[in-house]
Amino acid sequence: MLPSTWVISALCTTTFSAPTFPSSVVGRPVVREVLSEYFQIVGEKVQAERNMAQAPLCNMNTAMMPASPITLPPPSAGLTLKHVAIGRGTQNYSCGANETATPVALGAVATLYNASCVASTYPDLLSMLPKVALQFNLTDIDQVTLLPFNLAISGHHYFANLTTPTFNLDTAAMDLGFAPCVRNNSVTAPVGASVGQDDEGFGPVPWLKLLTRNGATGGLKEVYRVNVAGGRSPATCVGMPTTFKVQYAAEYWFYES
Repeated sequence: MLPSTWVISALCTTTFSAPTFPSSVVGRPVVREVLSEYFQIVGEKVQAERNMAQAPLCNMNTAMMPASPITLPPPSAGLTLKHVAIGRGTQNYSCGANETATPVALGAVATLYNASCVASTYPDLLSMLPKVALQFNLTDIDQVTLLPFNLAISGHHYFANLTTPTFNLDTAAMDLGFAPCVRNNSVTAPVGASVGQDDEGFGPVPWLKLLTRNGATGGLKEVYRVNVAGGRSPATCVGMPTTFKVQYAAEYWFYES
């Protein structure tokens, strides 16, 4: 268990020395509303911690993955939570000549940002991060840390092929493992989930449970994608290019043996 002093520091920095955001971002009404709610909660957390005799602990044993109305299968017996990350990237699709066809999923690409201590100490704040992160275009924010949260990179997500979602959590700062995966189960995102930027997207992609394949390292066994914001393609290829990307964000929960 580690003191969450880094969390306190990050929250104070975010609240009282707010980063400068591009006017093209904060000028959008939905973004202003989302950021206002986020900073209000952050401010409340900072004030509450100032009145605590002891800072809360970054204890992964207290972190609880959010549940969906149609529940995904729970982590297998004997597994423990190793890491929680916010993924920010794109879901990728292709279209052929038939405009009435449904776009074909080509996988996803995302940067993963370390949210483990946020998950264990501020679950209500964690639940807001995908929705807030989605409002910032990937070219609008500093990719070294995920603003406005000051979360550092903990890995990358991509598809090794169309059926193998892959997570590389081996970075210079953290060595958590490598996980090629296969889908085990999926459920529709809950009603009310963020559908996309400015609430003008086509909806959130499903929540998932993934199992690791041979070649996984770091003891990684299962991965969950939950609390998804955006990422879904339009229903048909009408008016769409041959290939296109839809921005998304999500929580990823990693379990080890």
